[in-house]
Amino acid sequence: MSWQRKLGGGVLGFIGFMLSPLSWWNDLFVNVPLAVAAAWLVALVYPPAFQPAVVAAYWLTNVLGFVLIHKGGQLLLVKGEIKPYRRHDLVRDLAVSLAYTLLIVVLLKLKVLQPVTDYFGHR
Repeated sequence: MSWQRKLGGGVLGFIGFMLSPLSWWNDLFVNVPLAVAAAWLVALVYPPAFQPAVVAAYWLTNVLGFVLIHKGGQLLLVKGEIKPYRRHDLVRDLAVSLAYTLLIVVLLKLKVLQPVTDYFGHR
């Protein structure tokens, strides 16, 4: 396997990790600014679409992260010809993103995730 393929796979995997929900801290520094910037562009054309555009762009950055991790991993780990990214792969990545979101909602509802003052009984 050539070093260019390993380097390319590593770069794609790193970028994918930075965009994916697997890196828990990235939202504030990567996904949210990208989503807001994309929504600003949408709002230039249709201002009422700003909020839905933020949500859609945020989801797209997460799914793009999974796609890039998948492709980077293939470049790094698969010897020989690489299969194209199929609809099945996209559905799986969307399902993982949805499961991650549902997990966050459940943790919020169970009050596992809450404002820091609530952990100490202050209001």
